[in-house]
Amino acid sequence: EVQLVESGGGVVQAGGSLRLSCTASGLTSDAYGIGWFRQAPGKEREGVSCISTNDRDGRTYYSETVKGRFSASRDNAKNTVYLQMNNLKPEDAGVYYCAFKVWTCPLAYNGNYSFVPTGEYDTSGPGMRVTVSS
Repeated sequence: EVQLVESGGGVVQAGGSLRLSCTASGLTSDAYGIGWFRQAPGKEREGVSCISTNDRDGRTYYSETVKGRFSASRDNAKNTVYLQMNNLKPEDAGVYYCAFKVWTCPLAYNGNYSFVPTGEYDTSGPGMRVTVSS
């Protein structure tokens, strides 16, 4: 069973930066999708980034709302993924969850693979709050 441990949430002023970390254990395959989604009160859950490690569609995906501001990376030796969040806006506030999906990220195929921010994952971490003050 894959387990995810998150860290790095907190309070930051608008325009500031935070880095989230997620360490995975129980991985049994090298092919998976691991990323982040967030949930804000009164808003739909939104996937913000996902790293796919398989040979078919392996790359890093971002939602349009964070593209250019957020950057995901991973340290294979530590089984850890990071989400560097820059130029944070008040609308980025919410509870952020690290999430895992067998084989790949939530994607749609229409000639190319595209990220589905509302897509489902197989498991997620307990979540941590990110507060952005204006």
